[in-house]
Amino acid sequence: MDSQVLVALGLSLVGGLSTSVGALFVILNQAPNLKMLGLLQGFAAGLMLSISFLDLAHNAINSIGFLKGNLWFFAGVIFFAIVVKFIPEPPIAPSSESKKKKHTGDEGGKDMIKKQRRQVLFSGIVTAVGISLHNFPEGMAVFLGSMKGLRVGLNLAVAIALHNIPEGVAVALPVYFATQSKWQAFKIASLSGFAEPLGVIIVAYLFPSNLSPEILEGLLGAVGGVMAFLTLHEMLPLAFDYAGQKQAVKAVFLGMAFMSASLYFLEISLPKEMSL
Repeated sequence: MDSQVLVALGLSLVGGLSTSVGALFVILNQAPNLKMLGLLQGFAAGLMLSISFLDLAHNAINSIGFLKGNLWFFAGVIFFAIVVKFIPEPPIAPSSESKKKKHTGDEGGKDMIKKQRRQVLFSGIVTAVGISLHNFPEGMAVFLGSMKGLRVGLNLAVAIALHNIPEGVAVALPVYFATQSKWQAFKIASLSGFAEPLGVIIVAYLFPSNLSPEILEGLLGAVGGVMAFLTLHEMLPLAFDYAGQKQAVKAVFLGMAFMSASLYFLEISLPKEMSL
């Protein structure tokens, strides 16, 4: 393997493994209550919306034009809306009418808790997938930056690592709440970070010979559409339910502001001729 690729892989691992640092903050503490979970879901929703609208869709529109960028974006929305339609809600078995009322109440409460945990687990997986998709082009950026020089690649890797820590928290917390397993929370959060070294490998050996820049930008715009749909369909309602609408909205905008600031510092870490 080329030495430059090895350097880029090492730098991307620094950024990718920082999601594990975020997961450690979660698993070293007690499992959160529902309100805290709702606030973090709102924060994570803000991260996802900012990535979707202000990063992926924005870059697609600037690169391939307003019409094509929007077509790719809404193609992603429609595609995943169809996928979600065919993913049934996990069934909650109704209590038998013949059982005693107190037993019915107890089982109903248990069913509700199980349903909450399934919803939260799905939300955590959604966050992990979305962050993985966002980390993938970040790995590409680290590779291209390291080709410009070690200083550029290192600066970029450190900046990515800093803004990946809260992303690790956003993935690990709902998984930990839903599964009560520290290992599962740590594992899924860490796996979401490994998309960065994967991005390095893809750009080093497959790009650009097998994929035109226009199609790549379009696909990333479609990814933005997928992330926007998942955020609004799954994460935001959960945040409203658990934290309350007003508090959840504040958390959403806090997450958007944080991600926007992170993207800005990532952007200024790149040479002028490059862009995230």
